[in-house]
Amino acid sequence: MAFDPIVAEIRFGCGLSPSVSAPVSVSQKLSLLTGPDHIAVQFPIPAFAEFHPWMVEKHELFQVRRKNRGTETAAKARKDIKLLQKHVRREQMKWLGMAMLRRTYTGDGLRERLAFFWADHFTAVGKNGLLRRATSPYVEEAIRPHLTGKFADMLVATVTQPLMLHYLDQQQSVGPNSDKAMRRRGKAGLNENLARELLELHTLGVDGPYDQQDVRQLAELLTGLTYHPRNGFTFRKDMAEPGAETVLGRAYGGAKQAQLGDVIAALHDIARHPSTAANIAQKLATHFVSDTPDAGLVADLTAVFRESEGDLLAVYRVLLEHPKAWNPAGGNVKQPVDFIGSSMRALAIEPAKIPLRDEREMRNQFVTPMVLMGQPWERPGGPDGWPEDDADWVTPQRIAARIEWAMTMPTVLRPDLPDPRDFVEVALGGAAPEVVRFAAASAETRADGIGLVLASPAFQRM
Repeated sequence: MAFDPIVAEIRFGCGLSPSVSAPVSVSQKLSLLTGPDHIAVQFPIPAFAEFHPWMVEKHELFQVRRKNRGTETAAKARKDIKLLQKHVRREQMKWLGMAMLRRTYTGDGLRERLAFFWADHFTAVGKNGLLRRATSPYVEEAIRPHLTGKFADMLVATVTQPLMLHYLDQQQSVGPNSDKAMRRRGKAGLNENLARELLELHTLGVDGPYDQQDVRQLAELLTGLTYHPRNGFTFRKDMAEPGAETVLGRAYGGAKQAQLGDVIAALHDIARHPSTAANIAQKLATHFVSDTPDAGLVADLTAVFRESEGDLLAVYRVLLEHPKAWNPAGGNVKQPVDFIGSSMRALAIEPAKIPLRDEREMRNQFVTPMVLMGQPWERPGGPDGWPEDDADWVTPQRIAARIEWAMTMPTVLRPDLPDPRDFVEVALGGAAPEVVRFAAASAETRADGIGLVLASPAFQRM
């Protein structure tokens, strides 16, 4: 099957829109992807560098409180900390709205889909403090700028982000023979979390050609990667394990003092490994095409990843040009974020209708429904991110939550609902099943008709 703009917008974009034209070719779609990130300017989310001053502020307030226990100064610092936490929590709700508005109005839907895919691949979640709110800034800084570059560059960017180091406890990892370990006399130890997930999830895959010794050696090599609330990411040589470490048969380090460059060299080599190519190819094909993608598609994606040394743009081109990526039958079930985003896009929800500054309404309209659908915003269950299998998203309770949202929320977000007979063409294009057209035309109210279209199996799939 050749390129089809409607299928492309549904399967490789954010859905059909009555106000945004679909790209008409693979070349145009890739040209948009490599061009300016206009939608991020229109609906801004701060990068982690802009989030970091809040961490500095909280750290300083903690220091004031600690040094002035039992005084009015400490009481004021405590109050200021609570106000800061409340402010950042509300900002996180605003960023959710911005993410949905990007999906609603972008002319470059592939960029939004890829940003979400890679953010899931490199899952990082704050476990406490302000970092609980830092996922969107992390994605904005470590993922979004690297979508069309080398996979190795994105790997380095994510591994050196404070949120990732915090999430996988890397800031607590100390080389057994490091200066800090000697000073602490056994009270500081090695943590293998980042090394294990880096090999198992981020690069080589669960069945990759590594063993526990590789995990251990990589964990020792990664010691020194840490962050501080005041200074952000830093490489502390006093925490790093001295000597050379051997990972996948190659030695790194060994100089008198550990160097960040040795870590980066290892990350680049692992990123270019053949097993990394196969793992990334399988994940991309599964996410965008099918739970059981064609073996030839996966093989071709793997080959171009290897030949180009992880050039992601080259990989995307093969994905979009491959005939097996264009099966006309319904693709994967939309994840909740894709379902809500494509619904808003089809309805052309006005930005002013999104309650960006009303935390309670943001929770009522988006956060709680997504929890019921099985996808709490920015809170996946573990480092492996969200499940890809359709069966994980089509349980009775989760389908009921989708139907409830489809039948009730469009009226809230857009009181002047369109005629369902027109909407079915907007939302599904010329391929809308006759049964859905009939349901839209026969509905007693506009809200019922719109809800039936959004809740239909045809709209629920990519």
